[in-house]
Amino acid sequence: MAPDSLSEQLVKYLTDVHAMEVQALAQMRKAPDLAGDPDVAAAFEAHRVETERHEALIRERLGAHDAAPSRVEDLLGKLSGKGFLLFAQANPDTPGKLATHAYSYEHMELAAYDLLERVAQRAGDAETAAVAREIRGEEEAMAVRIGGFWDKTVAASLSGRDPGEHIDDYLADAHALETQSAALLDRGPKLADTPSLAQIFENHHAETQRHLELLERRLSERGGSPSRVKDAALKLGGVNWSGFWAANPDTPAKVAMFAYAVEHLEIGAYEQLTRTARLAGDGETAMVADTILPDERAAAEFIFGTFDSVLDASLGEVAQRG
Repeated sequence: MAPDSLSEQLVKYLTDVHAMEVQALAQMRKAPDLAGDPDVAAAFEAHRVETERHEALIRERLGAHDAAPSRVEDLLGKLSGKGFLLFAQANPDTPGKLATHAYSYEHMELAAYDLLERVAQRAGDAETAAVAREIRGEEEAMAVRIGGFWDKTVAASLSGRDPGEHIDDYLADAHALETQSAALLDRGPKLADTPSLAQIFENHHAETQRHLELLERRLSERGGSPSRVKDAALKLGGVNWSGFWAANPDTPAKVAMFAYAVEHLEIGAYEQLTRTARLAGDGETAMVADTILPDERAAAEFIFGTFDSVLDASLGEVAQRG
């Protein structure tokens, strides 16, 4: 790719991560009030301060390229962040929904900054690469902190309620997430544009079908069933997201980044499901969650390992489209 084109792509990636930080700020400013636990709240508050600095750093790097944040992308990010908070507040297990989403979002930011660093290195912009690397480290550290709070977020979500009363809802939530993944993975190999990522998607699609069967069987054993409403909503979301990424000029990289975040959304959901099941004395449900978790973790790591090749494919696509 020509230097000018690389510079244009670098500005685009900077614009994208700035919008992500605006979205994150909309969430972090309210998250401490919804955390349900003082330690979790303190972590969100500390990351709010980090996020404000991240936004300023990215704004500076855009300025260094004679560019500015996208008002449209920033507005959409801000509205999306506030929209999720309203969704979390509407659920009885607000702390758990918040933590699971934040865990996934931190990994999406981690992936975005990893890709930004790689683009900056290709463009010869050492300063932007260093900023991306620094912020990536803080996003990863926050993800680790959230991952250490699952016991606390489960306790805050239950808030004295009988954990057994929530098992079917959590199983149905997990089934809806797997339905969304299946919809994404149906189109994933075509969007990947790299043999390695396409193969990962194909392999994980088969795993996802097995996950759905395990969840359906466990729900049936408990006298329950999947939620048609949740499944339909998330399936439609998966189809829409795959269509959105297909419309982007750097499809393979965007698809890999989003898939990496989705895997961590599922990881968070299963981490909380297994803990809730154990509290309820439901070893069978805990075993289902513990069986699926390694598949989600492995898929996430495999996807992350393709970032260099998918970025090459993405930049190649951009160059071809002119």
